[in-house]
Amino acid sequence: MDLHEQLKKLFPDHEVSPEEVKPAAHKPLWIQKEPMICKFEKRKGKPITIIEGYTGSDDDFKLLAKELKTKLSVGGTFKDDSIIIQGDYRDKIMKMLTDKGFKVKRVGG
Repeated sequence: MDLHEQLKKLFPDHEVSPEEVKPAAHKPLWIQKEPMICKFEKRKGKPITIIEGYTGSDDDFKLLAKELKTKLSVGGTFKDDSIIIQGDYRDKIMKMLTDKGFKVKRVGG
């Protein structure tokens, strides 16, 4: 039983308007010619992976950050035009980005 069926049971008189049902529209990310930089650092003794150098819009970069965090099942943030992922996931992130069509440059070992 999905959410719409549960809501229909709770509110049988409610009619769904077309504005309420909006499918998620995925627009393709802008692929740049310059490589993005994927580097590894330790902050406060904990490893982090930083992705920098995206020249597209911030909304696209945030969407990419969310997708990376979801696929890796890790925490992270988008801050100061860079994606910060908790842990050392350079190899996996670089493979995912190259599969999407991005050029990635590894920095820091």
